Amino acid sequence: MGKDVCEITCIDEEKVTSVRQNLSEQNTLEVAKIFKALSDDTRIKIAYALSMENELCVCDVANIVGATTATASHHLRLLRNIGLAKYRKNGKLVFYSIDDEHVKQLIQFAFSGRKEEVEIG
Repeated sequence: MGKDVCEITCIDEEKVTSVRQNLSEQNTLEVAKIFKALSDDTRIKIAYALSMENELCVCDVANIVGATTATASHHLRLLRNIGLAKYRKNGKLVFYSIDDEHVKQLIQFAFSGRKEEVEIG
């Protein structure tokens, strides 16, 4: 056996019960959906850009990530469909923003953690 596997079975019932009570399939599926959406390089760039500004026009998002407006719009629509972003239309312009403050904080935290790791390394 490898050094990273228990050599005997020893279960801490109190910890197992506590964690199981807080896990539900519905919760894990919702969280997995968020991480799956953010696992795409273009979408995480878009989400990070939206976390830095209150809202951005689709044209601005496309310019920031170096994509066409059609591509940016596709990714923004996906983020909107899973509830991470919202939009508002102002005349011929469409503006997007992050719809969930927790997701905004998660994205900012992930990027701040990477900056610290790069500075240390």
